Amino acid sequence: MLKAVFFDLDGTLLPLHEDEFIKYYFETLYSVLKDKGYEDKNKLFSSIMEGTKAMYLNDGKRTNREVFYDVFKKYYGDKCVNDEPLFINFYKNEFKLSKNACKDNPYARKIIDFLHENNIDAYLTTNPIFPKEGTLTRMSFIDLKQSDFKLITTYEDCCYCKPNPMYFKTILDKFNLKSDEVILFGNNDYEDGECALKNNIKTYLIKGPYLIHNKNSTHQFDQIEMSEVISIIKSEIIKRSGK
Repeated sequence: MLKAVFFDLDGTLLPLHEDEFIKYYFETLYSVLKDKGYEDKNKLFSSIMEGTKAMYLNDGKRTNREVFYDVFKKYYGDKCVNDEPLFINFYKNEFKLSKNACKDNPYARKIIDFLHENNIDAYLTTNPIFPKEGTLTRMSFIDLKQSDFKLITTYEDCCYCKPNPMYFKTILDKFNLKSDEVILFGNNDYEDGECALKNNIKTYLIKGPYLIHNKNSTHQFDQIEMSEVISIIKSEIIKRSGK
């Protein structure tokens, strides 16, 4: 029985090129912070990139947020922790300018509505390197909201990142899901596909300009158009119903 559908966000439900998006994101962040004690642009960029790398390598002992701020504090001390409300305000407001680096997805709302109509839970399994407010803002670009998903993974409540297979295992365990009760839609054959495969989760990759092939990937995964997602879910419902 199909109980849950996992979705990646960036490059999957939300069409974007990561490099272009990161440029918009960082330039907008710097414009907000440069007069708040973060005037050294290279220092700010390096601190964020090093903190992000630390989250990718997180061993599960602490949340990704805690790991990130351990690095951030090496550059700025406790100031950056005290300034966290400033960052959250940025994600609620100015971060919306990053929409300029994204495309619309006319299928996203239809896909989620279809799942709700069929009593299947949607999980937003985006790599948890952003705070909750940053993820909610990106979701709003394609008319999605928190109540659409049973889970949204963010850096506040996750202790792993993709491609660590513990990322998906933690979700399966938390919600008492078996791998054959879940499918995943993603755009990265390593971070999504290989990571899910280690948990025996069936993965479909979305074709197109946002599909990422990683040299570390050793398997082939089914590739589909975004327009085919609902029909794939329908076929998986039938396949897993035992009929």
